[in-house]
Amino acid sequence: MAPTAPRLLLMSENLLNIPVTTIKGEQKTLADFAGKAVLVVNTASKCGFTPQYKGLEKLWQDYKDQGLVVLGFPCNQFGKQEPGDEGAISGFCELNYGVSFPLFKKVDVNGDQAHPLFVQLKEQAPGLLGTERIKW
Repeated sequence: MAPTAPRLLLMSENLLNIPVTTIKGEQKTLADFAGKAVLVVNTASKCGFTPQYKGLEKLWQDYKDQGLVVLGFPCNQFGKQEPGDEGAISGFCELNYGVSFPLFKKVDVNGDQAHPLFVQLKEQAPGLLGTERIKW
């Protein structure tokens, strides 16, 4: 099954106030990115989609000066394909793909422990047939 097309969401106050922690431990909220086009991506270092880091970095480099920000959220929920800690993830991304866009601490995107950001995103933009579960 092909990935669903991206959806445009306007950041609600709920989304803007959700705390997120960078991969280096810095506390932020999405309000720090207000006025920008924000692409939120769940990532993994050991999956078939890992090479997308290269494309995400190019997207970030090509459009960051026009207001795009790419936010990468590592997740280990899909086949345990992100087993590393934050240092290992950051090092892997920088060394292998030159990632300089903001990366965040590893999160769950589904289930009872899903990060509030992903809970809100799924509620505001459910997937195919109204599903609120991220498949990969």
